[in-house]
Amino acid sequence: MHITIPTALTLFRILLLPVMVIAFYAPFHGANVAAALIFIAAAITDWLDGWVARRWNMGSAFGAFLDPVADKLMVAITLFLLVQENPTPLMAVTSAVIVGREISISALREWMAEIGERATVRVAAIGKIKTAMQIVAIVVLLYQHDLEGLRLFHVGEGLLVIAAGLTIWSGMLYVRAAWPILRQQR
Repeated sequence: MHITIPTALTLFRILLLPVMVIAFYAPFHGANVAAALIFIAAAITDWLDGWVARRWNMGSAFGAFLDPVADKLMVAITLFLLVQENPTPLMAVTSAVIVGREISISALREWMAEIGERATVRVAAIGKIKTAMQIVAIVVLLYQHDLEGLRLFHVGEGLLVIAAGLTIWSGMLYVRAAWPILRQQR
């Protein structure tokens, strides 16, 4: 198998995850900033691998499979870390909504592809907005420093709630698009 540049970027994103976890738990001042920067680097590679694949027609079946897996791992692992560090009902519920939706919609998309209806559940613009909001919320929550009296952690929690709302909305759009097929008796 030939590894394209976009696939190499996706693999790099996956390799950054344990590095981010180590930075998150590292016992040095600024470890949270390091974890946030690593997460940002992973998010940039997420954008960059898609851009390179489209720009230079370097898409591959393996890359198309691996990219959403890397995205889900990146978000889920980081949310697990944040909930463990801040075990509040708000963090737990919003994280559970986000991870639960990601698993459910991934399963829906896989099933729809299996029955030849992949186009019915294409990625929509709201999904991209949801992803951007999740990334911003997670970076703010990882950063954990206040800026001139502004409680950034509370800002991050608010952004995560918005991301969870967008997550539910986009999930409902996927289910609505698939509903005629889901209702059919086979």
